[in-house]
Amino acid sequence: MFFYPAACDLDEELLELVTMAIVACDGDRACKLRPYDRARCTLVYLRKHDTFEQLAAGFGIGVATAWRYTNDTIECLAAFAPSLTEALTSHHADGYVLLDGTVAETDRVQEPGHFSGKVHREGVNLQVITAEEGKLLWLSPALPGGTHDVKAAREHGIIDTCAQLDLEVLADKGYAGAGGTVITPIKRRPKTELSDKHKKSNKVHAALRAPIERTISRIKRWRIFRHARTSPNRLTSAAAAILTLMIYT
Repeated sequence: MFFYPAACDLDEELLELVTMAIVACDGDRACKLRPYDRARCTLVYLRKHDTFEQLAAGFGIGVATAWRYTNDTIECLAAFAPSLTEALTSHHADGYVLLDGTVAETDRVQEPGHFSGKVHREGVNLQVITAEEGKLLWLSPALPGGTHDVKAAREHGIIDTCAQLDLEVLADKGYAGAGGTVITPIKRRPKTELSDKHKKSNKVHAALRAPIERTISRIKRWRIFRHARTSPNRLTSAAAAILTLMIYT
C-alpha cells in the first residue's frame, strides 16, 4: 500500500465552518484526529465520496474510526439545517420560490421502490427549493427513487406550507395537479396544439426556472449523490448536512 496527497475543490472557509461545528458538538472530547482533520475527512467523503478504506489510509486511522468520525460529523452538520418552514419564512414574502426534484443514485439495488424511471436506476428522490435567483433554501429528506415528484412534495408538506405562507411556487410538469400555489407549464391537450400565447407563457416559465437547474448541478457536485455506497436511509442526513454547507457559505 502507498499513500498520496489529493486535493479537494472546496474553499478553506467551508473547512473552517465544519471544524467549528465539530467543536460545538463535541466540546473537549478526546479523539485520534483533531477537529480540523475530522472536518477534512468528512468533506472528502461527501465531496469526492472516497471509500472509508481510502479515508482510513489517507488519514492514518482505522476504517471503523473513519466511519464513526464521518457519520458523527454528518449528523452534527445535519442538526444545523433549517426546517422547511424556517427555510421558506427566511425568504422575502413578495417573491416566489422554485421547486424541482432530483434523483441521487445509490448502489443498494435490493431496496424496494428505489428504482427511478427518471434515471433508469436505483436512487432516492430529493426535493429542492430555491429562491428565484437560484439560492438554495431547502433540500428534503430522501424518499425512494420511484416516488413521483408531486407525491414527494405532498409528503414533505411543501405544497401545504407554501399555500399557508401564500408563497407562489414555479415547478415543472412533474407537479401538474399539485394545487395550492404551485404554478406549472400549460399542458397540451391530446390531439391539439398550444396557442402561441400559451407557448410564450411556457417559454417564460422555463426561463424563470433555469436557476434551479443550475443549483441542482451544484448539488450533484457532491459526489455522494452520484453513486452512493450507503443505505438510502443515511442519505437523509447527508442531504441535511450538505444543505447546511451550501446555505451557510
